[in-house]
Amino acid sequence: MAALGSPLRTLRGLLRELRHASGPAGRPYRDTPAYRHIVAAFRAHRVTSEKLCRAQQELHFQAATYLCLLRSVREHAALHREYHGKGERSPEEVAGLVGFRLPQQPGGKG
Repeated sequence: MAALGSPLRTLRGLLRELRHASGPAGRPYRDTPAYRHIVAAFRAHRVTSEKLCRAQQELHFQAATYLCLLRSVREHAALHREYHGKGERSPEEVAGLVGFRLPQQPGGKG
C-alpha cells in the first residue's frame, strides 16, 4: 500500500463495503453503528494536529488498511462460494474450469 490516495476515496470505499456487508435483506447500511462511527471519525479527524503526537495521515492509513481487509474478506467469500463444497466433479466440468475441452472419441462415443 504505497500510495493512499484521497481520504474521500477511502471513505467512499469503506461505505461501499458496508453496503455489500449489509446485504439486500438487511436494514439500510446508514442505520448501522459502523456507518455512524466511520463518518464521525472522518469528520473529527479532518485535520490532525501535530501537537497531539499523532501522524497527519494516521486515520487515513488505518481506514485504508481496514478497507483493504473488508475487500479481501468479501472477495475471499465470493471465491469460496464459487469453488468450495461442490463435491466431486466430472472430468468435463474440471476441464471447463481450466479452459480445456476433452477430445471426442471416435465412433460417436462422446
